[in-house]
Amino acid sequence: QKIHSGWGSSGDLIALCENRILKILANKDALFNADGNSNVTATNRVLGAATPYAGEYGISKNPESFASYSYRAYFTDQVRGKVLRLSKDGLTPISDFGMKDWFRDHLALKPSESFDGDKITPSKVSSQLIGSYDTRNDEYNIKVAYTSENYDGGGYTSKVLSFREDVKGWVSFKSFLRKENGIS
Repeated sequence: QKIHSGWGSSGDLIALCENRILKILANKDALFNADGNSNVTATNRVLGAATPYAGEYGISKNPESFASYSYRAYFTDQVRGKVLRLSKDGLTPISDFGMKDWFRDHLALKPSESFDGDKITPSKVSSQLIGSYDTRNDEYNIKVAYTSENYDGGGYTSKVLSFREDVKGWVSFKSFLRKENGIS
């Protein structure tokens, strides 16, 4: 679903698949002999071993939820109802920091479920998850939106939430709702 250049001087790649997150070695020297002769060539134009990060998480089918800043990357796993942070210490489900039930209810959509209130029946919606990192406020913003295809004019509801590292929690529901992308 998405490939991201890793952190620091190593330049390894991060591959975000639907159900797995992998670290792929890149920019490493490799020696090979392509034609069977005794001459050996050195190059750093190869990809090495792909190593999965610990945890049964992926980016589902929402690469637009990905945002990175410094040594951290944020994204959603809609299938499992989680918002995740990938950093040098591995994967962390940041949705569990005080918002576990909310994200489970609003991300992990199953066609058989029915919601009431500001939530629309999942069988009638297509979801949109858009992530961005606000460098001014040091916040990861995630927009969770649902558009109904079965109502005249299409019903629309969305929420934008912000996560801050310094408090290790979700600090705000934003007032803007129709965020299509974000940039700092």
